[in-house]
Amino acid sequence: MEVGIIKNKLTSREREFCLCFAQTGDAALSAREAGFPDAARTGRKLLCCEHVVQELERLAAIQNRLLGCMAATGYQRLAFGNVSDAVSLVFEQEPDREKLGKMDLFLVSELKRPKDGAMEIKLFDRIKALEKLETMSAESRTADSLFDAIGRSAVGSDGDD
Repeated sequence: MEVGIIKNKLTSREREFCLCFAQTGDAALSAREAGFPDAARTGRKLLCCEHVVQELERLAAIQNRLLGCMAATGYQRLAFGNVSDAVSLVFEQEPDREKLGKMDLFLVSELKRPKDGAMEIKLFDRIKALEKLETMSAESRTADSLFDAIGRSAVGSDGDD
């Protein structure tokens, strides 16, 4: 029997449990969100099921692959993002929650309103974000060239010593 043919047989509730657990790490909450009765006991029990563990491992592997992309995207936003909403906020006397909710304040690292009524906004350092992007890019190129070199050496060797 080929391993590729074997599939995890998860129920829809088990799949929902896995998705929630991958985000929260809380078995009882995940079981409750998936609609299981006696969530605490069921959550612990599901974590002992091999097919559930396999699905959680699969989801964790996907999350790990995406984490690098998400970090790079965040650094790109910090390095190249638009500061217009942050600047607009400086000139607002009393911004309301609705207006704040619509603003892109991703670049803001700190907000202060001293006693004199002014507003101080500190932005993340663009140069550091650019340096981090450059480092990440160099690490990626180094890893790629290492894998290429290993591949070339494997192809070049014919097994005769």
